Amino acid sequence: MTDSAGPEPHRRGFVDVAEGQVHYRAAGEPGSNTPLAMLHSSPASAFVLGPMIDLFGATRAVYAPDNMGCGDSSRPSVDNPDVAYFADANVRAIDALGLDRFDLHASYSGANHAIEIALNHPDRVRKLVLDGCVVLPPQAKAGMLANYAPDVEIDLIGSQFNFAWHFCRDLSVFFPWYARDAEHRTKRSLPDPHKLHDKTVEVLKSVETYSLTLRATFRYDATPRLAQITVP
Repeated sequence: MTDSAGPEPHRRGFVDVAEGQVHYRAAGEPGSNTPLAMLHSSPASAFVLGPMIDLFGATRAVYAPDNMGCGDSSRPSVDNPDVAYFADANVRAIDALGLDRFDLHASYSGANHAIEIALNHPDRVRKLVLDGCVVLPPQAKAGMLANYAPDVEIDLIGSQFNFAWHFCRDLSVFFPWYARDAEHRTKRSLPDPHKLHDKTVEVLKSVETYSLTLRATFRYDATPRLAQITVP
């Protein structure tokens, strides 16, 4: 991932969908190999996939859309979208990009969307890679739903900026981020300040809707759906 002072090697653009527009990042040349679609984890946007977009773009066309309500994409058209909604929205973005058959790589919350895409469109997904998948026991799900993605109110003292910065910072240090104690300390160190700034900016772009993909993830039961996948 480049720092704030350097240009991004990959390209950026928008495609039209029913809700408005989906922002995407892309690299590589069409036709060289099976195209690769990449779905990002939440919060933030496809920005977090930047290094892999550039790496895979050396050998194939790569496309990574921002989820609806994340980054620079339009907000969802329903109040409480579920994983099926986000999966469908990603398919519609992929359609608008002109992809027919593709490989699919997805991380964490994005992996849940990819599971549904693979189940509903097995003829289009050549291969599936799930880089992390959110599978939680019921008690943990309840805690995540209650605390992980709080509503953020935009106010005149700018408290949304303070929330977004510490939210993105603590995601790197604790899991879950709101359990700030030794028991929940991860092995990761604080992120590079430039990268933390850039990620915070991505969250701030959609600070009123960033929570929707996360809450959909915590309501989703991936285990039975994983067992039904037929694509490699």
